[in-house]
Amino acid sequence: MDIEGWSQTLTAGPLLLIAAAAIAVLLVLIIKLRVHAFLALIIISALTAFATGIPTDQVVPVMLDGFGKTLASVALLVGLGAMLGRLLETSGGAQVLADRLIRAFGEKRAPLALGVASLLFGFPIFFDAGLVVMLPVVFSVARRLGGSVLTYALPAVGAFSVMHVFLPPHPGPVTAATFFEANVGYIILVGLICAIPAWYVSSYLFGKVVGRRISLPVPTILGEAEDVRNPPKVGTVVAMLLLPMVLIFLNTGLGTLAKSGAVSQETASQTWFQLLRSLGETPVALAITLIVAALCIGRARGLSGTAIEKTFDSALGPVCSVILITGAGGMFGGVLRTSGIGAALEDVLSDLGIPVILAGFLIAAVMRVAQGSATVALTTAAGLVSPAVLAGDFNGIQLAAMVVAVAAGSVVLSHVNDSGFWLVGRFLEMDVRTTFKTWTVLETIIGVLGFALAALLFAVAGAF
Repeated sequence: MDIEGWSQTLTAGPLLLIAAAAIAVLLVLIIKLRVHAFLALIIISALTAFATGIPTDQVVPVMLDGFGKTLASVALLVGLGAMLGRLLETSGGAQVLADRLIRAFGEKRAPLALGVASLLFGFPIFFDAGLVVMLPVVFSVARRLGGSVLTYALPAVGAFSVMHVFLPPHPGPVTAATFFEANVGYIILVGLICAIPAWYVSSYLFGKVVGRRISLPVPTILGEAEDVRNPPKVGTVVAMLLLPMVLIFLNTGLGTLAKSGAVSQETASQTWFQLLRSLGETPVALAITLIVAALCIGRARGLSGTAIEKTFDSALGPVCSVILITGAGGMFGGVLRTSGIGAALEDVLSDLGIPVILAGFLIAAVMRVAQGSATVALTTAAGLVSPAVLAGDFNGIQLAAMVVAVAAGSVVLSHVNDSGFWLVGRFLEMDVRTTFKTWTVLETIIGVLGFALAALLFAVAGAF
């Protein structure tokens, strides 16, 4: 949020110290003093705003702006996804799909099966939307096979993360591609080469290790399957999971055709074209899927409209805490951005005499740690290094590798100012310490390994 007529007068040093102190105090409040995360984030956001010199009459508007923007993107997705997840879970649909996955891959490879399925679903679906739809299946597999839920959840969570970070049509790599004038086809190729190994190490292998060390029960936030006599067929469940993916892919595909000029401006402005794109907007796609699921799963089992309504209503209460804490995390990040901490970091890092691909990664990483948003970190870093990129003599693969490198920096060290940190932690019912040990480490491995692979491809491509 830009504040008209106000500019930051503090230098980089004091701003960075304030940011570090704010994060430290927040951790003490939550971990040591057991203050509820929602209240702690509000308190620290307000104190940080005052400490950085944001005008007093603008402190609350800045806080509400960050809170509201985060809720605008998260609340609908989490709410609709939780309702769909509750219907799949309580109808026995998630259990049916879990049984089929176990039979197809075997019990020992069930985490791998969940991860591969999530990689496929994660191609067009944003991280938070895919997560809430897939978690009921994850929980059903964990409940069936036993052991720590982390063994099964981390491969799925990491899969949605790597696809969201590295591959178009997700906003981060698309934005960086625009800055660097990189070919989207090359980005998909390089992104896959980097994303799949990064996922395998950070999510599947790491998930197996963590699952043995941290015993975490299956969360009840999405409910538990009932003993049902006529659960939905596997094909019906798969169709419910694929429907939002198809609709969202329709939106992104038509958008790509319009931007590339494959369809004329006249066609792209037609009502029918815009309507098809609207059907693929993530909240609309999930709402349509929810209606279809109610008809195909709820009605097919003989449930009345009242019973279906109660099932949906029971899904919303448990996720309210998730939504509010996630919004408060966005509030904290918004205060840090408005205070000028990001600009201060840019000034500090822009004059470093390091290779452009490493500079992009480091700037994105520091921005990510400072203000939480991966998209903001990536956009800032890409904009900062784009003049050097455009002035250089780089081939298509090298440009794509730089997009992936900057994206990798934007995902490392997720912590308390990142809404995703709270989203994953609360859905898996982890405390803050455990979320640091699992989610933060997983994201950092994705970023570091993704950058290493991108840098290697950059060097190899430059040799030819």
